[in-house]
Amino acid sequence: MKLFITGGAGFIGSNFIRYMLKKYPDYKIINYDKLTYAGNLNNLKDIEKSPRYKFVKGDICDFKLASKYIKECDVVINFAAETHVDRSILNADQFIKTSVNGTFALLEASKFYNIERYIQISTDEVYGSILKGSFTENSPISPNSPYSSAKASADLLARSYFTTYGFPAIITRCSNNYGPYQYPEKVIPLFVTNALDDIEVPLYGDGKNVRDWLFVLDHCRGIDIAMRKGKNGEVYNIGGGTELTNIELTKKVLEIVGKPLSLIKRVADRPGHDKRYSINYSKIAKLGYKPAYKIEKALTETVNWYMQNQNIWRPLKDKDFKKYYNKQYKNK
Repeated sequence: MKLFITGGAGFIGSNFIRYMLKKYPDYKIINYDKLTYAGNLNNLKDIEKSPRYKFVKGDICDFKLASKYIKECDVVINFAAETHVDRSILNADQFIKTSVNGTFALLEASKFYNIERYIQISTDEVYGSILKGSFTENSPISPNSPYSSAKASADLLARSYFTTYGFPAIITRCSNNYGPYQYPEKVIPLFVTNALDDIEVPLYGDGKNVRDWLFVLDHCRGIDIAMRKGKNGEVYNIGGGTELTNIELTKKVLEIVGKPLSLIKRVADRPGHDKRYSINYSKIAKLGYKPAYKIEKALTETVNWYMQNQNIWRPLKDKDFKKYYNKQYKNK
């Protein structure tokens, strides 16, 4: 089996590549990544010399270049996306280009070369916010940010290719991921790395927004199950089964790092901030999926990773992120 993985130098993509190479000794992987600010080849330093792994620098909007490698592969898995809601609010342009134009180019190339299966990696944010109960795969999509709207558009494109052409597309929608190698703009690595340096952690609004937390290796396992056992044209929710308010999460992080709650800085809430995400993942559970990681242990492992791998995240915070962080939070 040969996989064409886009965005494989990012957080979830790099964890998925490592997971698949370890689990399947006969699999080969092409990692196709543009290496934008959140793409980091250091995330895959430990496997970069594997004869079963190949990196290609490229933009998913580049139909010609992507096609050159897609035709060699059996399965396409599209992780490539701009993923930070706050950045999409400041400038939505690149989010639309990557998720809409890029997904279209991948679908066209994959259809032309008769790919066996195409997996569109999406997010629970396409459903919008829900105060009670949980979203199922049949819930209407109602995205509330430029980021989630772009992802929803990509989902609809993939769905239309299945309906119109019989194209073998599957869509997975995950809850909030956490784990090693996540870019330090996201809430958990941001709070961990700030706390390590005794810098205030910026908590939006009243801190009562609720998210379902999914350890990245559970997500990788869910994608693998959907790829092998899923049905073409279907959507599969992949959840972690652990709902926490943002203030609860913040307190857990500071406790693990060993820092005082006085580091919490309340900042103005972001526009269109969804109150609660919650997804029902019973559909993929019927295929054998169940979260294996409890947040108490996995969050501690995540914090320890950031403490022990400062050579990876410090250069990121000192470069592009520092300018963005000051603009987004410092004066709030």
